[in-house]
Amino acid sequence: MTDERRQIQISVIGSSEPAAEFLPLAREVGRVVAARGAVLICGGLGGMMEAASRGAKENSGVTVGILPDYNATSANPYIDIVIPTGLGHARNVLVVASGDIIVALMGSHGTRAEIAIALKLGKPVIGVGAWDSIPGVKYVRSIEELQKELVPYF
Repeated sequence: MTDERRQIQISVIGSSEPAAEFLPLAREVGRVVAARGAVLICGGLGGMMEAASRGAKENSGVTVGILPDYNATSANPYIDIVIPTGLGHARNVLVVASGDIIVALMGSHGTRAEIAIALKLGKPVIGVGAWDSIPGVKYVRSIEELQKELVPYF
């Protein structure tokens, strides 16, 4: 359970170079996060991260980008709070550690690593359009199912 004095933080993870067909789903996930009044946390760059951030901003949400480099200008244009780390891929630990809930979208090795770290940290992970074979991840097939899965956390 989270501290009731602060907003829930949802880390959205996924590919930085996805096929275009996956971007609308990421954007909808961002819209859902914002609709819940949660802060969207991501890696701050392009692809799924940018699409989710865009969706959150379209729904008046707050976004945080935890960047792999020291260059704040590398953040996508939908990031409100930029955290340049200079940590490269190691910043993935910060992305998942900062979330109360992790929403995993389709990705590659970095996304799978983030899922593993989240599970190791005991974070709830909800896979939306992601792999369906990682033990410990709750998989949903639609935005409506995601919304239902998020209800107990608010």
